[in-house]
Amino acid sequence: MTDDIARQAVQWIVQLSADDDGERAEAVAGFDAWKAADPRHAEMAARMQRIIHQTQTLRGEQGGGVGPAHAALSAAQASGRQRRPKRAIAALALAAALAVPCWLALQSYPPGYLMADLRTGTGEWHTTTLPDGTRITLGSASAVNLRFDTQRRALELVQGEMLVDVSHDANRPFLVETDEGSVRALGTRFVVRNERSATTLSMLESRTLVRTAAQRAHPDPSQPGVAVGAGQRVRIYPNALGQLESIDGRSIEDAWRFHQLVAQGRLLPEVLDELGRHRKGRIQFNRAELQDIKVYAVLPLDDTDRALQLLVDSLPALRVRKFSRYLVMVDAAEEK
Repeated sequence: MTDDIARQAVQWIVQLSADDDGERAEAVAGFDAWKAADPRHAEMAARMQRIIHQTQTLRGEQGGGVGPAHAALSAAQASGRQRRPKRAIAALALAAALAVPCWLALQSYPPGYLMADLRTGTGEWHTTTLPDGTRITLGSASAVNLRFDTQRRALELVQGEMLVDVSHDANRPFLVETDEGSVRALGTRFVVRNERSATTLSMLESRTLVRTAAQRAHPDPSQPGVAVGAGQRVRIYPNALGQLESIDGRSIEDAWRFHQLVAQGRLLPEVLDELGRHRKGRIQFNRAELQDIKVYAVLPLDDTDRALQLLVDSLPALRVRKFSRYLVMVDAAEEK
């Protein structure tokens, strides 16, 4: 149904750009009636405007002009004062429709990801055994670079998350490096995840030494790092470490085994961020609006539609609207 409404909206935009004044005036009246007939029609019309505006704004930031797009919007949306050929408006609408998945792809798969040594697509999980015997499992949309030589074994986590089961090698330390810091281990099992401005380390077995990016850039032999042991979690920032937290290692193991998100009091924006990493498309929401909502649920990462429905079932004040398979909006439900 959503796709049908989208097609209708594009057809209206084309009709609104008619060269004949009479046809255009008739189209304006028909378009207004179409929007008033169903709230979904008005939402789709507004979404078309936002898509075209955002696409042209992005082009403007990258050096393209925004004038033609704004003129086309003016012609399409109401006044009819500026005339645009039907083909031009149709091309603009088509370009906007194509730009959305392309823009989403660039957000999910930046150049660093595409050039990485190992990577997974959205919704994929993959386990690899490295030359030294270490096993790593990459989660959805994750990427790593291998930096192995005779002196050390290092993995650069470009994006996403991975479960690491390190093979012991007394002669070569094992490192995981990110923009925020590094994790050093000899024989251990842990999970590393890139987040918005931090790296999260969750220890399942043994122990590691953690350093921030600042400490890595200016090493001090007297401070080799902070020890993090089994059953502990820490967030690594470029210039500081967060407090050590206790975790349930078995629940994390199960979550990786069954591809689940176990949320025990996690903030809703964090949960939506995680679901978004496993979804082909975008989950749009206002972080400030949802920041105080906590989630207690076990959500399937292999079926994000079901996960979103489970969130709605457990949080009656939540509303999920699916505009297409590429765009879902989550917000607080309006009070009746």
